[in-house]
Amino acid sequence: MNETLTTTPFGRRSLSLGMLAANMVARECPTEAVVHKWKIFNAICEAKAALGASDRALAVLNALLSFHPETVLTGEGDLIVFPSNVQLALRAHGMPPATLRRHLAVLVNCGLVIRRDSPNGKRYARKGQGGEIETAFGFDLTPLVARAQEIEQLADTARQERRALLLLRERVTLYRREIAKMIAVGLEEGVPGDWNGLHATYRGLVQRIPRLPTKSELEPVALELTFLMDEIRNALEFHLNSRNPGANESQFERHIQNSNPESLTESELAFEEAKGKVQSAREPQGPVYSMGPQRAATDAPPPLGAERRVTLREQDPTDQVVPMKGYPLGMVLDACPDIIDYAKGGIASWRDLIAAAELVRKILGISPSAWEDAQVAMGPEAAGVVIAAMLQKAATINSAGGYLRNLTEKARGGQFSIGPMLMALLRTKRRVGKVRA
Repeated sequence: MNETLTTTPFGRRSLSLGMLAANMVARECPTEAVVHKWKIFNAICEAKAALGASDRALAVLNALLSFHPETVLTGEGDLIVFPSNVQLALRAHGMPPATLRRHLAVLVNCGLVIRRDSPNGKRYARKGQGGEIETAFGFDLTPLVARAQEIEQLADTARQERRALLLLRERVTLYRREIAKMIAVGLEEGVPGDWNGLHATYRGLVQRIPRLPTKSELEPVALELTFLMDEIRNALEFHLNSRNPGANESQFERHIQNSNPESLTESELAFEEAKGKVQSAREPQGPVYSMGPQRAATDAPPPLGAERRVTLREQDPTDQVVPMKGYPLGMVLDACPDIIDYAKGGIASWRDLIAAAELVRKILGISPSAWEDAQVAMGPEAAGVVIAAMLQKAATINSAGGYLRNLTEKARGGQFSIGPMLMALLRTKRRVGKVRA
């Protein structure tokens, strides 16, 4: 075959640097290179995105390969095919002529084939006296042999990315199932928390997933679903731990048992003690008497208005306030870590938290009456948690005293729970941590 064929296209088609680059690659193709044409075609199909080829262009390439009589393509063989547009369109499943020409141009621009145009633009072959082809004009398939190694690498990369995308889609599906069912059990079991807000966050993440996502589009969504799943699981685990505290001294300090079921509960005694401290400015307390039907005229009424039998017991000054049901101290400190700075020896118990809240409420400008009303309406532990939460978001509160009185009124009406407040602070903390990371 004549090796002095030019690569400039016929007619109005312009020459591009890509065409020159493809021609250079074809000239440097080693003569010993051997490629199975259908195997390289399958690799091109897998690497079509990296090569810039479309599905219809690959259909045209398949038709071009079918016109080459040999299954094996070699670097020293005659790799020019010269079918007419009519025959090529038939083997391309009846593709219209205009569409055929457009996709032939795509193959040329991708560097998969090279145009070897004749002087008049026709495709044909000229044979010698022995019947062998001396000169042919058409499409040169040599770039498939010259670029075989590159195409195989691109195909391998595409396979790895496709597998990574498949695994990522599976992971997102598992996360979605996990989150949806954990939110459902949280709502059904009445676990404290802002479950409606968590569900809204979950739906927002799901709506960000396109119908045919790519790996780059799915990775950030999968990361946020991971954080949301961990947050929901932690809330459920906190609830389980609070329901089964047992006698775990490392979690809840001392485990105080009371054999008298009709005596005041420890939380009521702690509340009375906290209330007495507020009224008497930390004056020494004497024996604490529980109230019964025959109480003295000077005795105060029982905490909840219930009539009890007369019992007498000394209040041990080392008694600890019992944990607040549903909200472990560790969870509170995780959501409101700033209050730890206001405790002299750290916060190891609910009593320490209440003492620190007493100091913080003065710093925030909350009056003693507002603080006492909050303890009466919420309980001393819950009031301490509210003060810790107010300190954590003090920058967004204009009037701390008015804010606390508003929450106190809601608590009296049974319309306030500290669960949503703690969960909101935990979400904010996680969000800030992700931004910093």
